[in-house]
Amino acid sequence: MTKCARFLALALLAMSPAFADSPPPPPKPEPTYPGEATKILSQADADRLLVNKGVTLQWIDWDRRGTAVITPGNSLWSLRAAQNAREGKGRMILDGAILEVGEGYFTFRGRIRIADTPDPGRFCEVDKTWHFAVTQNRKYYRLREFEWCDGLTDYIDIYF
Repeated sequence: MTKCARFLALALLAMSPAFADSPPPPPKPEPTYPGEATKILSQADADRLLVNKGVTLQWIDWDRRGTAVITPGNSLWSLRAAQNAREGKGRMILDGAILEVGEGYFTFRGRIRIADTPDPGRFCEVDKTWHFAVTQNRKYYRLREFEWCDGLTDYIDIYF
């Protein structure tokens, strides 16, 4: 899928009825703080993120991945990712900036939204700094904040 097609798919997903009553995502990829820039401490991990193989939330699907688009800006990298359920209204969106990429990890400041999964009517949305890391030699970065919304454990993975 081309970058343009992925961007269009993410834009359409963000406008879906599941998120119609929520505020719009923050503008990207401009820095939130003057002079802020993504710190690249591991070029190998930065390269893996740029050519990632998609994103999953376990409630939606482990095998049918959504898209994750990393865009290097002039100074700050942005991350926009989304996955939607094949059937039903389940959705997950990440939208924000990558602050640091190190050996086996990256930090992301932005919004994560989950709607209608694993149960219809569930809605979680938080803006903060998040931590993703590779553990146990897995082939993905996993969100390290597991029970950030309502006590359910949400596994969000970005594959490489």
